[in-house]
Amino acid sequence: MTDSLVISKCGTCHARDDRGNMQRISWARTTPEGWQDTVKQMILANGAFLTLPEARSIVRYLSSNHGLAPAEARPVMYDPERRIQEETNIPSDGLRQDCARCHAFARALEWRRSAGDWKEFAASHAARYKTRAAEEAVEFLVSAAPLRTPEWEAWRARKTAPKLAGAWLVSAYLRGRGPFYGQMQIDDAGDDEYLTSADLRSVRDGSRIVRSGRGMLFGGYSWRGRSGGGPPPGSAPNDLRSEAREVMWFAPDGSSAQGRWFWGQYQEFGFDVKLLRPTSAPTLIALDPPSLRAGAQSSRIRMLGDRFPPEVAPADLRFGPDVTVRGVVSHTASEIVVEVDVASGSVSGKRDVALRDSTLPGGLAIYDRIDYVEMRPNSTVASFADNTHPKGYQQFEAIGYQRGPDGRLHTADDLDLGPIDAMYSVEVFHAAEGSSSAFVGAMTPGGLFIPADKNPNNNFDCWVVATAKDARGANGAPLVGKSYLVVTVPTYVFNGRRYVRDLDRWIDDGPARAANDR
Repeated sequence: MTDSLVISKCGTCHARDDRGNMQRISWARTTPEGWQDTVKQMILANGAFLTLPEARSIVRYLSSNHGLAPAEARPVMYDPERRIQEETNIPSDGLRQDCARCHAFARALEWRRSAGDWKEFAASHAARYKTRAAEEAVEFLVSAAPLRTPEWEAWRARKTAPKLAGAWLVSAYLRGRGPFYGQMQIDDAGDDEYLTSADLRSVRDGSRIVRSGRGMLFGGYSWRGRSGGGPPPGSAPNDLRSEAREVMWFAPDGSSAQGRWFWGQYQEFGFDVKLLRPTSAPTLIALDPPSLRAGAQSSRIRMLGDRFPPEVAPADLRFGPDVTVRGVVSHTASEIVVEVDVASGSVSGKRDVALRDSTLPGGLAIYDRIDYVEMRPNSTVASFADNTHPKGYQQFEAIGYQRGPDGRLHTADDLDLGPIDAMYSVEVFHAAEGSSSAFVGAMTPGGLFIPADKNPNNNFDCWVVATAKDARGANGAPLVGKSYLVVTVPTYVFNGRRYVRDLDRWIDDGPARAANDR
């Protein structure tokens, strides 16, 4: 441990040995969020005195020098990205009880500790939260998340800060709004901090979003930032100008990135984002529409991307087996419109799409019919408001699926055809048939669930139902998909002092803010 601020502020409780290692701190590695939570605990539970600039500097040093290797962080990124994800990697019910009852299982796997520190952590965790110090959990974590790993040793040997400054191609997806594409400019502000400006367009309606912000890169790959859309957003909770937190994982070679930009009381709104370095060659980013029915004739497809050539011929385009390009309708440097025919009886499945040497893997789905509708998210929570907490919303989307090659529904080989037009409604469990569900909330035509204004101070189990407008089943009835929704009271979290309440800003707000507000 070499940072003078860490030594002076943490060394009182975490003694250094003759090699400079600090008790507990030197025997652990984790994400920026992990270190920021640790600093918060030291302030609230142990009375550590830190100004905001000091707290931010400590989190920054520890995140960059005692963090995770990119390969270690990638599998657990869904937690800092605030994604709802079913965790199927929990090896036993005991570990589910010990590690995932109160938080995501990924929260434990975001840490790397020595065997001794895992044992000490388990004991202190059990004492603080009145849980059992499970031997099974310690045994698993010592094996699955050790302090020394080949990934970390390899990354330490070659870690360099990538040159992020410059233009990036962006493809993004927002549930309920569909895909977006455009560019993001990243400018170096010094000391691993950056200024950003993103210009995105909706694939569906061509509307434009311009966002600006700033971010910081930890450990050579881990981006944390914030951005917003200029003037204060309107009252709509899903306003695309809303300030969003950015969490992204940059590839070690600095050529691409992926992550999520999210906002909302419970981080329920967010863009799934991918960045790609532009080259001098054409680059395909997206297709609209992303699927076509077998036998379709003269269907128009928009090919979206960057640096398309001034002249494009049908021979330059490939859509896979049984798809024939009739002609190029129009083209610009960022959009090509083509007419294609799909042969009758085409085998259903994904097709790679190519413009000369640029390929979009699995960019087009060919199908014979829509077999069922699946709701996203499949199960989730929304919240009423109270005097101090705003509402927690949920955005739903109906996705059409075609049975896969095995001919069975709801199996791994089924074909995702993308969003379909649907009508949305809410059904409360055990309610009388035909009774109103307005007391829990309502659905917008676009699939947004808005909780009711009055808080009944209770929990309600509901179905959110999507009824397809055009797709019908074998019996001629419209296809229907359902999602399980719990509408409940706000989640209360003790935040202590005001500056702890907004702790995320410690690691991604650019220059340090005001001094300690205790």
